[in-house]
Amino acid sequence: MSIISVSKLNKYYGTEPVLTDVSFHINEKDRIGIVGANGAGKSTLIKLLTGELAADSGDIFKARDITVGYLKQRDHFPGGGTVEEEMRKIFAWQMQAEKELAEMSEKIEKLHSETGMLTKEQEDMLERYETLQTQFRDRRGYTYKSEIRGILSSLAFSEDFLDKPVDLLSGGERTRLALAALLLRSPDLLLLDEPTNHLDIGTLKWLEDYLAQYKGTLVMISHDRYFLDRTVRRIFEIESHKLTVYEGNYSQYKVKKQQIYEEKLRHYENEMAEIRRQEDMIRRFKAHNTEHLVKRAQSREKRLAMIEKPEKPVMLSEHLRMNFDEKLQSGTDVLFAEGLSMSFTDGSGTRQLFSGVGMDIKRGDRICLVGPNGIGKTTLLRIILGELRADSGLIRLGQNVMPGYYDQEQKSLDPSKTVLDELHTAYFKYDVTDLRSILGSFLFKGDDVFKQVADLAGGEKARLALLKLMMSGANFLILDEPTNHLDISAKEIFEDALLNFPGTMLIVSHDRYLLQRIPTAIYELGRNGITVFHGGYDYYSEKRQSIGSGKAYLNQMVRVTEGKQAEAADIEAAAEKALTKEARAQARIREKQLATEQRRREKLKAAAEERIAGLEEEISSLEEELCRPEVFSDAAKSRELSERLDAAKAELDQAYEAWMEFEG
Repeated sequence: MSIISVSKLNKYYGTEPVLTDVSFHINEKDRIGIVGANGAGKSTLIKLLTGELAADSGDIFKARDITVGYLKQRDHFPGGGTVEEEMRKIFAWQMQAEKELAEMSEKIEKLHSETGMLTKEQEDMLERYETLQTQFRDRRGYTYKSEIRGILSSLAFSEDFLDKPVDLLSGGERTRLALAALLLRSPDLLLLDEPTNHLDIGTLKWLEDYLAQYKGTLVMISHDRYFLDRTVRRIFEIESHKLTVYEGNYSQYKVKKQQIYEEKLRHYENEMAEIRRQEDMIRRFKAHNTEHLVKRAQSREKRLAMIEKPEKPVMLSEHLRMNFDEKLQSGTDVLFAEGLSMSFTDGSGTRQLFSGVGMDIKRGDRICLVGPNGIGKTTLLRIILGELRADSGLIRLGQNVMPGYYDQEQKSLDPSKTVLDELHTAYFKYDVTDLRSILGSFLFKGDDVFKQVADLAGGEKARLALLKLMMSGANFLILDEPTNHLDISAKEIFEDALLNFPGTMLIVSHDRYLLQRIPTAIYELGRNGITVFHGGYDYYSEKRQSIGSGKAYLNQMVRVTEGKQAEAADIEAAAEKALTKEARAQARIREKQLATEQRRREKLKAAAEERIAGLEEEISSLEEELCRPEVFSDAAKSRELSERLDAAKAELDQAYEAWMEFEG
């Protein structure tokens, strides 16, 4: 059933079009991802759906009584409350009902003790009590406290955060808190604008699993390609002010988009070949200079003049050009570190970030550094760069190593300068004409080069910082979350540039698509050092799961043997030592069994998803058919189509039930 229908929607900012003639529908239980370049109008579309913005023309129809939850890129928590207080505001009715139930219970007990019998007043109060108690149960009254703690814990808020004022949270923490509040409300329709920002890999996986179980409708903007693959079944692409709908997840959308582009390109080439053939025939007719052939040439010229020459299709992402190169090749040894440790002191005392960190990075290595938020990944990069001093340990850069650093907060950019001045200050040997040409290749066109850095959007700042890094000629790229503010096409061009880079790189990233494409090895930073996984994200994920299950078993044995709860770090160390050959062999067997079962489930899941897509198309077609005047005026035909529609919907419900078994 369609819950939102949009027809011929148009939106302008001043005289500039943002969305032009946009039409689509959103069905109940849809999973939709909105993609497009930065500034394409994705957030504008979401705001139009929520009513935060008004369209200049067109219609938006919403189903009645639908509840909508909207996660913005920037939250709007009022000041003064703590983390737990903000979450409890969601359950104001439950808290009030809880208070009323306690008061009523006390009053009933008091009346009974005074009279020793059940009076009419008590009977009435008992009836009200039972009614309120039923409502309290149905509205999650007995579970809301545990739900709050569970959601906060899953989104990386420990017990220490519960009493922390929201005003003291970082931007990333506020975003996670806003997401927690939204999920607790559990609306019919979730509208999410970049929900994966500031989430580490573990939290991302939790959110994927949560959304898989979510029973409502999901529409989200995201540049996280891996996340889109796992969570959506339709893609809305906004490009050149238009919206195009693709069935399938992100990877399927990419294939279909490429196929459409190639088909358009073939059509263009065929039309141009025909035009060139006609032009050649006209020249040949005229060359004979006979009256008959000249007339034929003139006739063909008239027909050719009436034909509108086609525009060559382009992939918009082709406009961004990026290439990293090194001025000087480094020695074989790029970075050696041993025994690094780091701690910090705050109001609650001294806290250890990490210890025992060692690395041995060689020329040409592409290392991706992962780990939970707060473990100290950025701190480690700053130690490598010499910006911070480690508490202990040794660190050494190799011969001719020239580091180049990308800071995720772009602190190296001067907000008071223009884009052109920022680049000219760093590379004053280039003349302004050359710099403007270089900036043009990074999509800073025309007057964009005179924008203040302070006024740039996140994606624009990211492109400028990457451009400065690209021009530095560094042979050791140290990158901290480089894809955070890039749109999908820019991410893919950036990744291609990294793959073609001849030097060495160390990248902190939670972008699992990048983690799959780029690294020769993944380094996982923990409290007690680094664990090395040689390969991409899929290999890392499988091995991490296998190691985790092995350690869980060994931890249990350690606790039974010692008869007490050991510290987490001690258990991990004991687990590593106790991991015998037999245990590793068992882990490998379990891993193979899990992989086989996973492949089987994926095949069945894919078949279920294909069936769902087919049924949804059939239902949509039947609904459109029923709206045709010649059908609804024909009682027999209308009844037949209605029966087919009901059967298809029933079958779709069964298909979803089957699909949910694989998502659980």
